Amino acid sequence: MKGTPSFGKHNKILHIRCRRCGNHSYNIKTSTCASCGFGKTSKMKKYKWKTKNITKTKRIK
Repeated sequence: MKGTPSFGKHNKILHIRCRRCGNHSYNIKTSTCASCGFGKTSKMKKYKWKTKNITKTKRIK
């Protein structure tokens, strides 16, 4: 089944607020945070592509 009847089954809470980063991305089933990696790794999860690089000329003085 797909479509409108299937959306009625989406009533369970999957993600709650993470206690390390504070984002609403801590998965209860897997016990891991999708944002910071809490529960999976001791280091904070970060990627270079998540932040935008600002060059010197574009930086506001």
